[in-house]
Amino acid sequence: MDFRIPGASPPLAFFLLLFSTCFALPEYSQKPSSSSSSSSSSAQINSNSVLVALLDSHYSELAELVEKALLLQTLEDAVGRHNITIFAPRNDAVDRDLDPDFKRYLLEPGNLKSLQKLLLFHVIPTRVGSDQWPTHSSSSRHQTLSQDHLHLSRLDSGEKAVDLARVIHPDSVTRPDGVIHAIERLLIPRSVEDDFNRRRSLRSISAVKPEGAPEVDPRTNRLKKPAPPTKPGSSPVLPIYDALAPGPSLAPAPAPGPGGPHHHFNGHAQVKDFIHTLLHYGGYNEMADILVNLTSLATEMGRLVSEGYVLTVLAPNDEAMAKLTTDQLSEPGAPEQIMYYHLIPEYQTEESMYNAVRRFGKVSYETLRLPHKVVAQEADGSVKFGQGEGSAYLFDPDIYTDGRISVQGIDGVLFPAEEVESKSETKAVQPAKIVARPRRAGKLMEVTCRMLSAVGQNSRFTTCQ
Repeated sequence: MDFRIPGASPPLAFFLLLFSTCFALPEYSQKPSSSSSSSSSSAQINSNSVLVALLDSHYSELAELVEKALLLQTLEDAVGRHNITIFAPRNDAVDRDLDPDFKRYLLEPGNLKSLQKLLLFHVIPTRVGSDQWPTHSSSSRHQTLSQDHLHLSRLDSGEKAVDLARVIHPDSVTRPDGVIHAIERLLIPRSVEDDFNRRRSLRSISAVKPEGAPEVDPRTNRLKKPAPPTKPGSSPVLPIYDALAPGPSLAPAPAPGPGGPHHHFNGHAQVKDFIHTLLHYGGYNEMADILVNLTSLATEMGRLVSEGYVLTVLAPNDEAMAKLTTDQLSEPGAPEQIMYYHLIPEYQTEESMYNAVRRFGKVSYETLRLPHKVVAQEADGSVKFGQGEGSAYLFDPDIYTDGRISVQGIDGVLFPAEEVESKSETKAVQPAKIVARPRRAGKLMEVTCRMLSAVGQNSRFTTCQ
C-alpha cells in the first residue's frame, strides 16, 4: 500500500498533509482518572500497621518478595477492609532452604502471577491468634487471599502447624490490624508447584525439533513448503528479522485475525491510522514525515503487522527531531537507521514498561536495528530510555494502542551507545557550527532543499527559496 500523496513530491506532500490536518483536528476529551481504590474500602496505613511490622522485622526476605510482586497495594486494601493473618517464614528459610531453581523461577518476569499467588497463599483475611488454634482432635480450614485454602492443626507433640509447616513462633508480631506467625518454611500452593515442575520437565525444555516445523531453504532463505494454518492471534512462524530481509516475505500468508474479508489483519490500515493519530495529536509531524515521505517504513510496517507481528514505536517529538544536525540526516540510509532503532518488535504499553523498570531496575529491549538494544530504566516516576546525554523520557504515553501497534511519545532522539560515545568525542574536538539562516520547516526540509539544489530543482518550490 502506497502512503504517498498522488501527484505531489515528497516535501510538498508533507505540507499538504499538515495543511489538511490543521483544519480537521478532532476534539479529544480526557478520560476521567479512576482511583486505584475506593476511599470507603481502604483505610489509611499508619506506623502501627502489621504491614509496617512485616517490612521492618525478621521477615525482610518475604517483604522483599512482596515488593517485587507489586502486592503492597493489594495488602493495604485487605488491611483496610479487615484484620489479616500472615504466616511468615524467617529469612534463613527463604534464603537458604529454598530451592535455587525454584527461586529463580519465581523471579522471572513471565512468572509474576505465580509469585503473587504463592505470597497471597500466606495471608488469611481474618485474624487468627494462637489462642484460636484448633485442638488435637480437630482442624480448621481458612481461605487465603489467593483463593486457596490453608489447614490449621496441631501435631502430636502439641506444636501448631499450618498445612505441613510447623509454627515456630506463634504471635510473633501482633498489631491492631493483624498478626504474624513465624513458620519454619515457605508454603507452596499445588498449582504453583505444578507449573514449576512442568517448566522443569524434560518435555517442556526439550530442544528436539518438533515434527512439522517450518524448514528454511539456506540458498533462498525462504520456506521450503507453506506453513500449516495458524490459530487467530498466534505468532508468525519465523522471526521478525527474517521477515525484514529483502525479497518476498518469509512469513506465512497474512495471520488470521479480525479486520478483513478473510479475517486477516489489515496492517496497512492500522499503520495509516496510527500515523494520522500522530498528526492529529500534534507535535510529531516530522516523525510522520520520515515514515511516509522520506522512507518506505510505513509500507514495511504495514506488511509486518499484516503478517501477525507486533510493534512498539518510540516516537520522538518535533522539538527532539529539530535538534538533529543536517549531517546526521543527510548520510545515506540515516532516516531508516534512526527509525529502526525506535521500533521494538514487542507490544509494550506505558504501564507494562513502567512495571518492568520498576521491578528490575533496567530493562533492555530488542530493536529492529540489529544488534543494538535500547535500555530503559525508571527515573522521576517515568521511563527513561538510553543513557547520559542521549537519553529520552516517555512523556506522551499510549498515543496509539490497538493490540498490534503501540506508539509512545518520547522527548529525545535515541542513538546506540556506541554512536553517542563517538558523537561526544567528536564534539569535544570540533568547534560548534553556527547556522545563520532561520529554520523554515524543520531539519528534514533543509535536507530536502539541499538535495534539490544539487540538481538545480530548488527554484520550483517556494519553501526552498
